[in-house]
Amino acid sequence: HVYASKYVYDENDVAIWPAVGVNYTTKTQYLFRINKGVFNHWDDERINRFIPDDERPIPFERMIFLGDGDTDVPTMKMMHTKGGFSIAVYDPETTPRDTTKIHRLISEDRVNFVAAADYREGSPVDLIVKGLIGRIAVNAGRMPADG
Repeated sequence: HVYASKYVYDENDVAIWPAVGVNYTTKTQYLFRINKGVFNHWDDERINRFIPDDERPIPFERMIFLGDGDTDVPTMKMMHTKGGFSIAVYDPETTPRDTTKIHRLISEDRVNFVAAADYREGSPVDLIVKGLIGRIAVNAGRMPADG
């Protein structure tokens, strides 16, 4: 499932009004929807119902969240504290590499990794994500630890 902002369109297929907005507070809500297996935008009763962690279909420990801005920091922090993985990415072409901010994100346990937003095969993000998927698979008993 992909959760993103959605729009209402007119008869000419022109976006005329936001139907669903995803902002820094709703991002965490959608991660809980995934965690609890509530894959719609409207079922507030089910999303707020207590479900023990071990009965949730998609544990946070099996999630990876990539964020590219300050509005993603609360979600990355929540993911990190819930046992999932968060990767802060930045555009190396347009964003000056602020090492102070990078150090702070990591030292304050807000993210697990920081990397340039280069998603090509063999890039740091590619290696990090593939490594995390392997770690998740091992921890879930889906792959032997040696490989």
